[in-house]
Amino acid sequence: MNLQAQKEKVGEAAVEFVASLYPDRLKLGIGTGSTAECFIRSLTVLKDRIDATVPSSVRSEALLREMDLPVMDLNAVGSLDVYIDGADEINAELEMVKGGGAALTREKIVAAASNAFVCIADETKLVDKLGSFPIPIEVIPIARSMVARELVVMGGQPVWREDTTTDNGNWILDVHGLPVSEPLGLEQRIELIPGVVCCGIFARNAANLALIASATGIQRLEASRDIV
Repeated sequence: MNLQAQKEKVGEAAVEFVASLYPDRLKLGIGTGSTAECFIRSLTVLKDRIDATVPSSVRSEALLREMDLPVMDLNAVGSLDVYIDGADEINAELEMVKGGGAALTREKIVAAASNAFVCIADETKLVDKLGSFPIPIEVIPIARSMVARELVVMGGQPVWREDTTTDNGNWILDVHGLPVSEPLGLEQRIELIPGVVCCGIFARNAANLALIASATGIQRLEASRDIV
C-alpha cells in the first residue's frame, strides 16, 4: 500500500471513528494538509449529521465548501466535539510537530477549542523523538530577524520560508537542528519570544488519539488524556 493509499485509508478510519464515538449531531474541527483532505473527502457519508465544520485554513475551507459541507466561523460555534488533523511528526506521547502547510496557528486554535484531538497520519510520521522535521514558527513580519536571532541563541538554525505568507498575513521560520528533548517546555519558551505568533510544537495541545496507517492496516495509539 503506497503512502497515498495509506492516507486515504486513515481518513476513512477517522470518519468511522467519529461516527461510532459521536452517534448524534456533530461539530467538527478540520485540519489542513493532504491527509486531512482525505478525511474531508470521506466525510460526506456523515453529511446529514454535521451541524458545523470549522476549518483551520482557507485551503480546507474551500474543499469543505466544494463537498457541500456546512462551514462556520469558530466565534459562532463555541466548543467543538473533536478536531481531526494530520502531523508532520508525532511521537508515542502523541506530541507533534505541525505547520508544514503553514496553518499551525489556526490549527492550534481549533484544536484548543475542541473537546478531543484525533491525529491521522501515515507511518512515516511516527517518530521516536521530535525534531528531525524543521519546527515551523509563525512570526509577525517586522519581528522575523529578531526572532531568528533568539532561535539561534537557543541552538536552532532558522530559515525564512520566503515564498509563504500564512492565512493570517504572517511569515514562517523553519527551525532546523533544535533539540526537542522536552517538547512542552520548548513550545512554551519559543512562544514567549516577542513577535512569535505560534510554535509548530503541539505538546500543550497534544492529541488524545492517533490513527496511524501502515501497509498492514491502521494502528491506534491512545494518550492518557481522555477522548471525551
